[in-house]
Amino acid sequence: MTAASLLARVLAEPDRAAGLDPTAWNALIAAARAEQLIGSLALRVDLAAVPPTVADVLHDARDAAIEQRRTALWEAEMTRRVLAPLGVPLVLLKGTAFVAAGLSAGQGRHIGDLDLLAPRGVLPAVEQALLEAGWAWAKPDAYDDDYYRRWMHELPPLIHRERDRMIDVHHTILPPTARPIPDADALIAGAVPLGNGLSVLAPADMVIHAALHLFADGDLAGGLRNLWDIDHLLRECADDDADFWLKLHARAAEHQASAYVARAARLSARLFGTPIPSAWNRPRMSDQLFARRLLARDDWGRETRPATRLAFYVRSHWIRMPPLLLARHLLIKARRRAADARAR
Repeated sequence: MTAASLLARVLAEPDRAAGLDPTAWNALIAAARAEQLIGSLALRVDLAAVPPTVADVLHDARDAAIEQRRTALWEAEMTRRVLAPLGVPLVLLKGTAFVAAGLSAGQGRHIGDLDLLAPRGVLPAVEQALLEAGWAWAKPDAYDDDYYRRWMHELPPLIHRERDRMIDVHHTILPPTARPIPDADALIAGAVPLGNGLSVLAPADMVIHAALHLFADGDLAGGLRNLWDIDHLLRECADDDADFWLKLHARAAEHQASAYVARAARLSARLFGTPIPSAWNRPRMSDQLFARRLLARDDWGRETRPATRLAFYVRSHWIRMPPLLLARHLLIKARRRAADARAR
């Protein structure tokens, strides 16, 4: 069993933690830190039932998660105040959305950047307002700036000069060159207001975004945290709405995301025991490869299985860009790395 497999089992069944020996605890904590799931693990495990040294580590992780939640909500509020005069839809995404909406997926979750979705047509006004309010470009390189504006689903990332917090302003949830093309207008139109000028995606759209972010927008590095998000979202949404799975099926088709959402549900059930309808639980042979990639951590938290990681790295670029654009992009990046190496 890999350390990541152990992490998935203990997250799903926290009572298993009581029987772990020191070696297993070392591996478990290393994997949890590497996957940015230490806060989630700390909230799941009964601290009274673990060794005192482990309890101290997990206690610190709980405190850190509380602080991250506070910081994320404050950053969302600061951004809202700056953008409120524009009178445009502002939809929180990912971790900040989970905690702002009070969802179980936000409990203990690591939260880094603030992710925000707004209509594409208002991005110039949003960008200008943020720049005037203390944000600056995190990637001032001319090629990176042009690449983001032409080919990505978001503005180049911004960082606040004083608070040192990043913000990613999206106009959709996948690059325009990606294979599936989600309906950004429908995402914004269906968003659920929080009553403070901000919104979050509707339940089905939240699951779809998490699934696309995991399986259609990257190489699955650190993907166990994203799958843990999906586990929580599926459980909570299904508990709140008896028709949720029907709505998710219809909405996923609308966003060209059916295969990605189905895989997310299957792998969540496989790794975390998520209850899903039998019609959704029809494993594919390729699921084994995805699980292998998600669980590629050793007892020190280091990534393993280099061939598998390379294959998913290649896949991540292939599904996001047409071949000619991909070749040009990789060539430019290779030349820049070589130039940087010579400069050193």
